[in-house]
Amino acid sequence: MRILMAGASGFLGTRLAARFTGTGHEIVRLVRRPPRGPGEVRWDPGSAQLDPAVVAGVDAVVNLAGAGVGDKRWNDAYRALIRSSRVETTSTLAITMAGLPAADRPAALLNASAIGWYGNTGDRIVEEDAPAGEGFLADVARVWEAATRPAEDAGVRVVRLRTGLPLHRDGGLLKPQLLPFRLGVGGKLGNGRQWLPWISMVDWLDAMLFLLDRADVAGPVNVVGPNPVRNAEFARELARQLHRPAIMPVPALALRVALGGFAQEALTSTRVLPGVLSGAGFPFRHPDLPSALRAALYE
Repeated sequence: MRILMAGASGFLGTRLAARFTGTGHEIVRLVRRPPRGPGEVRWDPGSAQLDPAVVAGVDAVVNLAGAGVGDKRWNDAYRALIRSSRVETTSTLAITMAGLPAADRPAALLNASAIGWYGNTGDRIVEEDAPAGEGFLADVARVWEAATRPAEDAGVRVVRLRTGLPLHRDGGLLKPQLLPFRLGVGGKLGNGRQWLPWISMVDWLDAMLFLLDRADVAGPVNVVGPNPVRNAEFARELARQLHRPAIMPVPALALRVALGGFAQEALTSTRVLPGVLSGAGFPFRHPDLPSALRAALYE
């Protein structure tokens, strides 16, 4: 396939682009700077500028673009960027796809979303049919997913990737925790009772290829592992894998001082299951946290 990618330079996008090319797909990367080679095309989603001819020449579109929710301390300006960086890119792609003749339209749009859609679920298990929750990230996910509708209304198969917490030593949830845990001062966040919907990086990448090929799967898909754990259990298992203790919990007040508005999201409990993936027969290579952490740390 010839795949158009937005967000190909990020933590997940870099690995997915490499996986696509490694399995024989051709990647066209959307960039906001001057292109550096024939595999790159410039666009400006902030101004809704994208050459329709670029989109007409591909089989599928994958959009992972968006400012990192944990990259900076949240203030009003960064909250606005988190929202606009997702909605503008998605809207530009969806509207461009919808405006093409049916014969030129890509067959599928795999568009990033997040398990933030569900808000705080406490101990309640949720799957893809659960309504949006409350809170900033739930509100962002609601408008983010709504921005895909022009493509969906035009007949494009749209998959909304409600991704959990991919585990890899070089980024995401795991990277900032490695140093304190290796120094023996890691521990649970807050009371540790919040549920974490993790997924191994290998399974996340496998799921992207699976969803690209499965023409019968559309709509929201929870891209998470089948066995979420509480934060306290995650901390204990990470410490065990690193042969260190996990005796230094991070109080909720300290998180709020360090992270500002993002602290509340870090303490949110989201007990999400991969209902669509499991129902479609997706084969998880790391269905349990110990195997996922071993892969994330050592493979």
